[in-house]
Amino acid sequence: MSALFGRRNAMRLAASTALVAGGLPYAAKAADLSGVTLRVATYKGQDAVLLPAAHQQDTPYRVEYAEFAGGNLIVEAMNAGAIDLGSWSEIPLVFAAASGANVKAIAVEKGDVNRQAVIVPQGSAIRSIADLRGKRVGYVRATTAHYFLLKMLQQAGLSFADITAINLSPTDGRAAFQSGALDAWAIYGYAIDFAIAQDGARVLKNAVGILSGNYLVGARPAALQDAALRAAITDYLGRLRRSYDWSESHKSAWAPILARTVNVPVSFISQGLATESQRYQLAPIDPSAIASCQDVADVFTKAKVLPRAVDVAPFFDRSFGAVLEQS
Repeated sequence: MSALFGRRNAMRLAASTALVAGGLPYAAKAADLSGVTLRVATYKGQDAVLLPAAHQQDTPYRVEYAEFAGGNLIVEAMNAGAIDLGSWSEIPLVFAAASGANVKAIAVEKGDVNRQAVIVPQGSAIRSIADLRGKRVGYVRATTAHYFLLKMLQQAGLSFADITAINLSPTDGRAAFQSGALDAWAIYGYAIDFAIAQDGARVLKNAVGILSGNYLVGARPAALQDAALRAAITDYLGRLRRSYDWSESHKSAWAPILARTVNVPVSFISQGLATESQRYQLAPIDPSAIASCQDVADVFTKAKVLPRAVDVAPFFDRSFGAVLEQS
């Protein structure tokens, strides 16, 4: 366990681990959490919809969800103290580490990377990443889109200097893509399905083989040091893990729920669930997860996206490992 939490929190963790091992959520036997509010960042079609679908929504504390369009925005909100728990890819954590943001990664979400891609408009003559030379390419800075676009360009012998790279929010990117202001768009999530379904967009290249598929659950350090909030976070992680297990074993039930939420045809969702690059699951942070994130940081440093080398290790907290293994 990290020395950050000290002896008292070590005792709390041992207690929570024992309770989870006994088959009950931590909060079920802990002190009354009815007065606790856990502020959770989510994306469209994730926690706020997934937990009820998996019958994991009846928490002994209040959950207040806030929907975000990107992990970079969640990091900013958490650093400002507005969010207690949220998830993002490895890339926002790298930028958080570079800026000294007040966040900690406490778990790994292993998930699909097929919905991480460069897409082009219907009828586009662009057939490869090399064809992007001189083209207008939208992306979202400090997200997976930033990283996989950089790596794809490098693989094609190009760099950001060879394209007109335009940093846009997902909403602004969508509008620019629809209007024809972009020749290509590096984007993630169901924005890809929507662009395909509504606009006839085509995937130029996805990020399989580039992204690790590691997404990180992060927490506000002050929340981890608060006994009641830490108990709620511990319980929530167990519910999230069970919800991922449910979604993987009930894809036919989950697909229409998700399709309604993100407003794309259920056939797109079903196909995506059937062809996931890896199943969604919640896992403890281990040395390989930290090393993977460090590799991303080193790529950005070498490309001079970051002004100096970054050590990401201090931004990981492995004290939830036993809970995640037994929940």
